Amino acid sequence: MFKSFGKSDVKTPAAVAVNGTSQKGMDAANRVTSSALRSLAGNDKELTDRLLLKSRLHEALLERLNLSVIDKVQTDELRREVANLAQAVLAEEKRPMRTEDFKLIVDELMHEVLGYGPLEPLLADPTVNDILVNGHDSVYVERFGVLEATKVRFRDERHLLRIIDKIVSSIGRRVDESQPWVDARLPDGSRVNAIIRPCAIDGPSLSIRKFSKKPILLDKMIELGSLSQEAAGLLQALVEARMNILISGGTGSGKTTLLNAMSRSISEHERIVTIEDAAELQLQQAHVVRLETRPPSPNGTGAISQRDLVRNALRMRPDRIIVGEVRGSETFDMLQAMNTGHDGSMTTVHANTARDALSRIEQMVSMMGLDLPLSAIRSQIASGINFIVQLNRLSDGNRKVMSVSEITGMEGETITMQDIFVFKKTGKGENGEVQGQFMATGMRPKCAEALLASGVDLSQTSFLARGK
Repeated sequence: MFKSFGKSDVKTPAAVAVNGTSQKGMDAANRVTSSALRSLAGNDKELTDRLLLKSRLHEALLERLNLSVIDKVQTDELRREVANLAQAVLAEEKRPMRTEDFKLIVDELMHEVLGYGPLEPLLADPTVNDILVNGHDSVYVERFGVLEATKVRFRDERHLLRIIDKIVSSIGRRVDESQPWVDARLPDGSRVNAIIRPCAIDGPSLSIRKFSKKPILLDKMIELGSLSQEAAGLLQALVEARMNILISGGTGSGKTTLLNAMSRSISEHERIVTIEDAAELQLQQAHVVRLETRPPSPNGTGAISQRDLVRNALRMRPDRIIVGEVRGSETFDMLQAMNTGHDGSMTTVHANTARDALSRIEQMVSMMGLDLPLSAIRSQIASGINFIVQLNRLSDGNRKVMSVSEITGMEGETITMQDIFVFKKTGKGENGEVQGQFMATGMRPKCAEALLASGVDLSQTSFLARGK
């Protein structure tokens, strides 16, 4: 595991004795200037010293580790070797350390070797929803809808770039001056976006949208107050009856979470094809084919777009096609699929209201340059999409289903729709929380007969408005 400085074979961890750091390793560590690290920690001398120590240990560790065999070594053995190295460096510096602090240093070194360095504690924290790195010396997280600063720091810009490269290279993507931004994902499906210089003026920026290791179901969303029992019952019925559904909302409103929750109602006997820029859907069915786009190679060739994948999916005998998010020309092909027998398809779109979602779909189809009449585009939308579910992230950070709307057809050149359930705001509480209630509008879905014909039981769903 540790590098052999001669031509002998690599030794096993148990056979390697670490007596100290090499001079070359110490010289490399010393190249990280104290002033740069002190700028990260401000006036916190303890944090400054900790960053300096970890920097020296990490540089020494990289000098001694044989990275090519790390994945073949048991974690416990690797940890012992890392601890031995840390003890050797501390002894050389005549620096005593409490047991608790020493264990923490070893944990951080293990994160550098096996994980994503300073980000690992935040990734492991179940209360953190988003991790926002605004530079090597500025890291924020979102907890329960509220942003807060953390004490997490990277040693320097190079350290942050190394972590970004580790994330994106694991799924065959790249980020450099010729392609300074990238969408990626972590092994657990968490969504990652990174952007570096020259586009990021103040240095690399990284954002991670974490996904819960335990998928959030509709029952949990009801418990959290994201939607009502009646609305959840209708959404489940719509999926079972193979209605085409568009989920609309702003950034961080919970579109993918709701799509995952609703997909639980898809039958195990159906073949599902998912299409995404960065795979993040967590479908639980056995028969799922997951497709992911590919960026262009360094010479600008080989790109595979969502539209390419949607068109290919039509040849894969899918029962349902699920597109993670439509944002371009693939919208036209998705509508074509919905209109040609692929009932039960679902996708998401960025929009602030259900009506805005229709306008966005219309604009994305128009941008293809096919010179289609507006009436033809709207007719395709009206006949292809059955329901729009609108989500919003409210001012208190909570995510709510604001409306469940049915597209009912066309009147002239206008797409008509009716709200079945809505969330009506009533005010704010003492702590700034948004108050309101979910209400049925009194409108019964026009597709109710089709739902019954599909064997969906609506007897437990009340469409009566309050007071009626």
